[in-house]
Amino acid sequence: MSMYGRDPWGGPLEINTADSATDDDRSRNLQDLDRAALSRPLDETQQSWLLGPGEQKKKKYVDLGCIIVSRKIFVWTVGTLLLSGFLAGFITLIVKTVPRHHHAKPPPDNYTLALHKALMFFNAQRSGKLPKHNNVSWRGNSCLQDGKSDPSTLMKNLVGGYYDAGDAIKFNFPASFAMTMLSWSVIEYSAKYEVAGELNHIKEIIKWGTDYLLKTFNNSADTIDRIAAQVGIGDTSGGSTTPNDHYCWMRPEDIDYPRPVFECHSCSDLAAEMAAALASASIVFKDNKAYSQKLVHGARTLFKFARDQRGRYSAGGSDPALFYNSSSYWDEFVWGGAWLYYATGNSSYLQLATNPKLAKHAGAFWGGPDYGVLSWDNKLAGAQVLLSRLRLFLSPGYPYEEILRTFHNQTSIVMCSFLPIFTSFNRTKGGLIELNHGRPQPLQYVVNAAFLAALYSDYLDAADTPGWYCGPNFYSTDVLREFAKTQIDYILGKNPRKMSYIVGFGNHYPKHVHHRGASIPKNKIKYNCKGGRKWRDTSKPNPHTLVGAMVAGPDKHDGFHDVRTNYNYTEPTLAGNAGLVAALVALSGDKSTGIDKNTIFSAVPPMFPIPPPPPAPWKP
Repeated sequence: MSMYGRDPWGGPLEINTADSATDDDRSRNLQDLDRAALSRPLDETQQSWLLGPGEQKKKKYVDLGCIIVSRKIFVWTVGTLLLSGFLAGFITLIVKTVPRHHHAKPPPDNYTLALHKALMFFNAQRSGKLPKHNNVSWRGNSCLQDGKSDPSTLMKNLVGGYYDAGDAIKFNFPASFAMTMLSWSVIEYSAKYEVAGELNHIKEIIKWGTDYLLKTFNNSADTIDRIAAQVGIGDTSGGSTTPNDHYCWMRPEDIDYPRPVFECHSCSDLAAEMAAALASASIVFKDNKAYSQKLVHGARTLFKFARDQRGRYSAGGSDPALFYNSSSYWDEFVWGGAWLYYATGNSSYLQLATNPKLAKHAGAFWGGPDYGVLSWDNKLAGAQVLLSRLRLFLSPGYPYEEILRTFHNQTSIVMCSFLPIFTSFNRTKGGLIELNHGRPQPLQYVVNAAFLAALYSDYLDAADTPGWYCGPNFYSTDVLREFAKTQIDYILGKNPRKMSYIVGFGNHYPKHVHHRGASIPKNKIKYNCKGGRKWRDTSKPNPHTLVGAMVAGPDKHDGFHDVRTNYNYTEPTLAGNAGLVAALVALSGDKSTGIDKNTIFSAVPPMFPIPPPPPAPWKP
């Protein structure tokens, strides 16, 4: 039987009694299915269907103030940093505690070792009140009355300066050349001096010399009429027994005889050389503005005097003519003019130094046996190298180019003459070049040539020029440097006698140097004018070592007599040692250091070459 009722959704509700019998069966079947389903694990999705959303794990965070990061990331980051710091500290500790094998610096080369000694010679030659750090134990204050003891001179304070050689005379002419050479070497090779630890020392040496030169004329004036050219005299001709610096053999500290002052009123060569010394030194001391300007002013005054009052300082058979006779003043005009141009940048000095007429008078256009030999007397070869530098690095062009090119070509010819394949100069069997043609005292010329050769080689290297021509043949800069090395090596002991001609260098060197101070013992006994002669004439070695002194040198047969009375072999000089110092520093250390290209041009203004004049109008 069927029963009909109302369906709540609007349709008939029919209850079928036949179907109700199976409801219990259906329920049992569903329960069986549910148990089967639950017998295997359900994944999260299935569980969510059955149970709805479950409770999730909450992540933990660390609040760092500016940012919030996961605690897990924070822990890992901090841990990593701590571990890295620990490892770094551990490695550092190991590195610090494990003994290291330091590679020792290579020992200084022979040129640097000789340089240290060669500079000490100047300390031994100082006159006046010595500084506390002079470091020559057997020297003391000397000649503190120079200038005052001669009533005829206007310059009353002539204390200081350097003694020239083995005597106690102060010659301005060779001393000025010595200071110029030293300054030139500092300007070019200050870095090498610094590496050798000698830059301050050589600057002190130069200043000791220039301070004295400033005393020998009125350095505050713009115009002067005299120079104190020399203190002390050495003329012993005619059998004179008047005590003087050559007649007597005394320690400078014991000198008690009058020391005359030689003044000159017409001395172009001396004044121009002194101007060169002060001008070059002004570049060395350019960081000391007041002193540099004082040197420049003095140089200008001296050069004006040289040009206005023409004449040789050694003319007329004066005392200087016996020892340092000047052959001409034209070379000093070129030399002094070049240095004043570099010191001031004033083109009027360059115009003078490059004046063809001046060059002609100086001997630039003719040869002669001594052409290309730089010395205290003739500076032409040095001036040509100095002005070739200007052409190589600044190339000022017209109107200087023609004469600068000529100087450059002549410098090349001089360098060719130094090479063994040319016959301009002979050589001894031991290899020493005879620049003074076999005459005595050869080494002072050799060291100057070695300096010029090494310097010019460095000029070419700095200008990216691999060499130069001698006629049709090309020679590399290494050839020039090798020439310089062989000559200096000869002086250091690579010669037939195996003798070093620098006192105190090596094991075999002259022991009887012609030098008053070094030959007389410092024993609190004052030996009078003649009393010291027993020390001059003894065959015993000098009681004091004149460290760094380069003696006059061997003869043309490589022979040498270590005899105190023979000054042609055993006497050193300021000018000789200055050239030695310059050559040694040029060859010392690492060749790659090279020259200082720019310092010498520090006062030179930028150059804008003047265009040459137009050609003459064409005429048919």
